Amino acid sequence: MLLQNVLNVSHAHLIAHPNQELAPEQAQNFYSLASRRINGEPIAYLVGEREFYSLIFKVTPAVLIPRPETELLVDLALERISADCPYKVLDLGTGSGAIAITIAKHRPLASITAVDSSVDAIAVARVNARHLDATNVHMVAGDWFNGVAGEEFDLIVSNPPYVADGDSHLDQGDLRFEPRTALTAGGDGLDCIRCIITSAAGHLAAGGWLLLEHGYDQAEACRRLLGEAGFDDVFSRSDLAGVMRASGGKRGNFLA
Repeated sequence: MLLQNVLNVSHAHLIAHPNQELAPEQAQNFYSLASRRINGEPIAYLVGEREFYSLIFKVTPAVLIPRPETELLVDLALERISADCPYKVLDLGTGSGAIAITIAKHRPLASITAVDSSVDAIAVARVNARHLDATNVHMVAGDWFNGVAGEEFDLIVSNPPYVADGDSHLDQGDLRFEPRTALTAGGDGLDCIRCIITSAAGHLAAGGWLLLEHGYDQAEACRRLLGEAGFDDVFSRSDLAGVMRASGGKRGNFLA
């Protein structure tokens, strides 16, 4: 992957040209990238992009690297958004914009608002929206619902920070290089999820859905929080690895 990036060629090209010699500058660039990779730096940051839901997204160290398990959240959202109706969708903590833009591409009649507290992340998301021609996405810099005061949505989706402070995984693999503020959320990792659940009803239209990604051991807690907040049809869904990865609920009739 690093060599493909340096040469700006496909994997098929590498297979078809196994004896191709690198120019000195190309070799230097390749060894520089390889050295950084040996030190653990994520390939997505080294090459500046990552595939998600068959789309290529630009990524920088300002945003989390899109992961395959998050595609479940997009699947759940698309199940609840009719292809022939103008739904209003809110993506909280959009990062690279992967969730918001993917939904926008698959539901062109929907209007997507993507919010992130990081100005640098919003800049990356805007680049991705332009690059992927997602004209029905509006990027907003703000802290959770602060950027959309007074607005209502038919669906709210979020992949918020959910790693507990001090979790040993934070010192392993790609997580060492990703923005800590986009990963951690208090002693039990549920601070951001609590905030979203307790505030979401005031921004959901009647019958609107809230969908959340969470940690492998947080499904039960998320369902409990959703139930306590008055959501109906509360559920959890496992990803392709069999891990309970997302939970959600529908706004109850009595919720304001």
